[in-house]
Amino acid sequence: MATSLVELRVLDGANLYFSRAAVKLTLDVSALVDAPAPAAKAYGQAIGLGATRPGRIGSGFRQRFAIRVVGHVVRRIAREAGIGRIGVRVRPESDVRRLVVAFPWAHEGRARALGAAIVEVLDAFGSEDLGELIGAVGERVRDEPLGNPPPTLRPKVPVVAVTGTNGKTTTSRMIAHIGRAAGLHVGWSSTDGVYFDGELVKYGDFSGPSGAGQVLSQPGIQLAVTETARGGILRRGIGIAYNDVSVVTNVSADHLGLGGIDTVDQLAEVKAVITQITRPRGWCVVNGDDPRTFAMRLGSPAKCWVFSRDPDSPSIRTVLDEGGRATTVLDGFVTVLDNARDPEPLLKVVDVPMTLSGLSHYNVENTLAAASAALGLGLPRAAVTEGLSTFAPNENNPGRMNMYSLRDFTVVIDLAHNEAGLEALLEIMNGVRPPGGRLLLALGSPGDRADDMVAALGAMGARATDRIAIGHKSDYLRGRPPAELEAVFREGAASVGVDDVPAFPTELAAAQALVAEARPGDVVAVMSLQDRASLDGWLRSEGATVDTPETLKSKVERAQH
Repeated sequence: MATSLVELRVLDGANLYFSRAAVKLTLDVSALVDAPAPAAKAYGQAIGLGATRPGRIGSGFRQRFAIRVVGHVVRRIAREAGIGRIGVRVRPESDVRRLVVAFPWAHEGRARALGAAIVEVLDAFGSEDLGELIGAVGERVRDEPLGNPPPTLRPKVPVVAVTGTNGKTTTSRMIAHIGRAAGLHVGWSSTDGVYFDGELVKYGDFSGPSGAGQVLSQPGIQLAVTETARGGILRRGIGIAYNDVSVVTNVSADHLGLGGIDTVDQLAEVKAVITQITRPRGWCVVNGDDPRTFAMRLGSPAKCWVFSRDPDSPSIRTVLDEGGRATTVLDGFVTVLDNARDPEPLLKVVDVPMTLSGLSHYNVENTLAAASAALGLGLPRAAVTEGLSTFAPNENNPGRMNMYSLRDFTVVIDLAHNEAGLEALLEIMNGVRPPGGRLLLALGSPGDRADDMVAALGAMGARATDRIAIGHKSDYLRGRPPAELEAVFREGAASVGVDDVPAFPTELAAAQALVAEARPGDVVAVMSLQDRASLDGWLRSEGATVDTPETLKSKVERAQH
């Protein structure tokens, strides 16, 4: 017999549904949604739901009826099992025959047994004696061995949790760098690995709960900075019980269509989880220029520290009136605002190398976010200014806005993995292009991105540059044939009148082809996810030099004349 269970997932910490460990069941409720109304109504009455109107077969009304039914089943079984009051969240999915139900857990064995019992009662749709079945499965749950408690960590050192669609790795690294400037032993986790005091401890994507565990286990650690990505929150929850400062850089379209997240609003809901477990005496640092991010302060127990490039932003006025703080750009200075004191200038924006003399708007925002988080932790102002002014793109931020000089032209390596990231990369390319220089771009995408996003990248790149090529991310195709990705990229490019789009098997090969075409004054950029190290090695072997902050400043000034 077909079962209603699609997936049972044990979430070890705060998650989309609760601020603590939960079990998430994804259910196929086709039997209930496709049943004739009398049968659906009879099932509802048999489980003790009372008067109901199931709605038409296969309709949204019927799905909402199924939500009521499933929630009631969970509570009935829990009551029979002696669990008493239980938090239950039941959510619809875009498919009317799918639901997600979640409930918190304190002991894994009993929680899994409750999940299995829920499925058994739903699978018994159409059976008689449902009351007896609920009693029997409840008794079985009560007799199940408790099992292990959640492995959620309770940190003994300050923790900064950073999330967002773009900028979270750069912001995490900046905060960690400031912490080290303050003389602390700092561990941080990100999509690149786990680091302790600047040394790589473990390579790999550690933006999930295991990263937090790896960081907090470092002997002698005094500050932890954890990059917290969407996937980790959805798959396992957050690995720590609370943080002292949460930072949300922004939310834009990325990874949509994966893990039941289909809209930017749903993505924002996932990322808001870190703000909901910030300690009340801590700070929730949010982007005041991003409405979805700014709204997250309302669900956080912490005080709000907003950042915005615009000192007259309504978000700054709102937060200051609420008793919070703000970081902005005032007369060219990174400045902290607080209604109870005078504005506090920290340093000039042009003295922060990551901002490219203020040219990179995204990195100005990352700078404001990092300064807010560091000050929210209580780190000294001197450490903040030192950390920001000594954070060099190539040395401290590998893979993000890394710039080289080669034979009188510029090469940029940047992650730029979505539309917002490409927009930021194009801004940088234009910002260092001298008059008469051309823009050459090697673009690419992981294989699991939606077609409309891949096509949008193709159109954006083709419209804004003089030459584009596709450089495949062979380790990240995720089962998708390269030719299929190429077709979508070319479709996007063709929509803006560009038909000559060569493709190469790797990012490195695409970069080598464009560098071979480059002339003095040109800017070559690579959207690099996997070949950063080999790109760096190859460029150096060709005689490229890493741009210093002074070199970058002179390039920006040259481009503006």
